[in-house]
Amino acid sequence: MPSYYFEPPYLIVNFKTYSPEGVGKKAYELAKILEKAANEYGVTIIPVPANIDLTKIIEEINLPIFAQHADPFEQGSYTGFQPIMPLKEIGVTGTLLNHSEHPIGFTKLEKTLDLLNREKIMACVCAASPLLSKAAASLEPWAVAMEPPELIGGDVSVTTQPEIVKETVRLVDEVTKETLVLCGAGVKTDEHVKGALDLGTLGVLLASGVVKAANQEEVVQKMAKAMVEWKEKNN
Repeated sequence: MPSYYFEPPYLIVNFKTYSPEGVGKKAYELAKILEKAANEYGVTIIPVPANIDLTKIIEEINLPIFAQHADPFEQGSYTGFQPIMPLKEIGVTGTLLNHSEHPIGFTKLEKTLDLLNREKIMACVCAASPLLSKAAASLEPWAVAMEPPELIGGDVSVTTQPEIVKETVRLVDEVTKETLVLCGAGVKTDEHVKGALDLGTLGVLLASGVVKAANQEEVVQKMAKAMVEWKEKNN
């Protein structure tokens, strides 16, 4: 896998379980679009497909692939859950945790992160506010993504609330220098990506802005170009 994967900034695309745009054949087509943009621009783009599509995309797409969730079990009789060992066996690079659509308590989060760290699987923990981001960062996941839940899936970008993005960066930095800060919710354009990076984050977590876009490739290409421009400006 190219070395620039895992260099900041990061574009994490959550496919959710949107149908027909984000599952099955369409999920694979979107993953190919993301792979093309990552390779063309030399930036880190991370697809997060639904569980049903993980294996095929991991096998055929040369990008780091995240799962949408993991449960704090290794493997066993856990119908309907997502144990960690099967994720490792199929080759996932990381996982989202505590998304607003799949929240978990702090105790479960801590236990899940312990198992993920042991198996060397990265975690991007979603948090609804700066203070919750700070709490999540105290467990030192790979990244924390601050997403105000009221903005998720809407037309108002988190970058229109710069004070909470900056506060998140500040609070996480107080706790640890190891955990990266991302943001999301309402992120749909290259200008939103630029805005998030200029506010001190190292990337964005988004979904509908790409998955439901009328022209997915055009949107992704513009976002990748914005990432390159930010890297050139800040190196």
